[in-house]
Amino acid sequence: MTTTPAQVSELRVDRLSAAPAPLALPLATSTWDHREYAALQEVIASGQFTMGAHVHAFEHAFAEQFGAAHAVMVNSGSSANLLMVAAAVLDDRIDLNPGDEVLVTAVSWATTYYPLAQYGLRPVLVDVDPLTLNIDLDAARERCGPRTKGLMAVNLLGNPNRFDDLQQLADDCGLVVLEDNCESMGATFDDRSAGTFGLMGTFSTFFSHHISTMEGGVIVTDDDHLRDMLLSLRSHGWTRNLPADSALRSAGVHGFHDLFHFVLPGYNVRPLEMSGAVGLHQLEKLPTMVAIRRANADAFRDAMSSVPGVRLQQEVGESSWFGFSCVLEGHLAGRRDEVVAALAAAGVQTRPVVAGNFARNPVMRHLNADVSAPLPNADQVHVDGFYLGNHHYALDGALLEVADVLGGLR
Repeated sequence: MTTTPAQVSELRVDRLSAAPAPLALPLATSTWDHREYAALQEVIASGQFTMGAHVHAFEHAFAEQFGAAHAVMVNSGSSANLLMVAAAVLDDRIDLNPGDEVLVTAVSWATTYYPLAQYGLRPVLVDVDPLTLNIDLDAARERCGPRTKGLMAVNLLGNPNRFDDLQQLADDCGLVVLEDNCESMGATFDDRSAGTFGLMGTFSTFFSHHISTMEGGVIVTDDDHLRDMLLSLRSHGWTRNLPADSALRSAGVHGFHDLFHFVLPGYNVRPLEMSGAVGLHQLEKLPTMVAIRRANADAFRDAMSSVPGVRLQQEVGESSWFGFSCVLEGHLAGRRDEVVAALAAAGVQTRPVVAGNFARNPVMRHLNADVSAPLPNADQVHVDGFYLGNHHYALDGALLEVADVLGGLR
């Protein structure tokens, strides 16, 4: 029987209640249904493919949903980190300059570190707390010195930092706090959204994250001038898209002369209009999807409660549970290859815990980073850590299968 294009399109729709096949527990699945596909068709019919009204509407809705004054959408979470660091260094009001040191966890994604080095800052890698997998704040305090001016707070795999203690450290040491929340959309600490604790915070809307706009990222801030800087940096460093009263606009430059007037060393990291249109529907679904992820986390902890040799991530605040991290210990320590092979045989996909101890990556020779302190907990994550995917649908059976596989390894 021949399948029509319409039938193919319908087959591709993943409803929120339906688990995909054939894997028992895939790493990531689509959260789209007919609404996202209809939104794409609306953009196609409009002929407006570059950043436009849908992106602006998404930015407004995003800021409102997370309790921020402003949100600026870009083409990826990595670009969001780049613009956040760029704005912080280029803003004359902020005491963060080339040569300054920035404390950052040793376990994170590559583009947490790259923008710091690219703007002349020196990343100081700090060990992680072995239970939460976020930065060890006691170790961070020990690394504070006269050149330490910033802290990049990374919320790992959905888990927010202890922001009361983190802010106390920042206040005591005079640190600018930037927040990489690309893995933790929907997480909260003391009823406040992760991503809104720093001077700026970043989010990712890549396929495998909490919401998906295909590719995409967002920076949020409550500062009007930083919003204007982000808008300019996003689009070549020009003034064209800035509010009329922006301080970045040069006196006497308006109209025709404003079309190609450049004030910052910017980029072109604008999102597509399709991404904004899809994002509006994804935001509507986010509370339900996060609630299901949290229910899955409860089920996973219950299933793993009697399985020895596996340490799970300890929740801080309310995690949005990007995935389920596992660090092997006891009789399973040093057996990660065997463990992930057994899970793969059962149809369970795994990945390293982000990038493990990033100090052990060869790219470090290009970053002028300080890795002089011991990083034993990050090393354990690097050698014995992995994570499993979490999803927007119930995983009870798959999580019991994971527990059976891990419990059967003696």
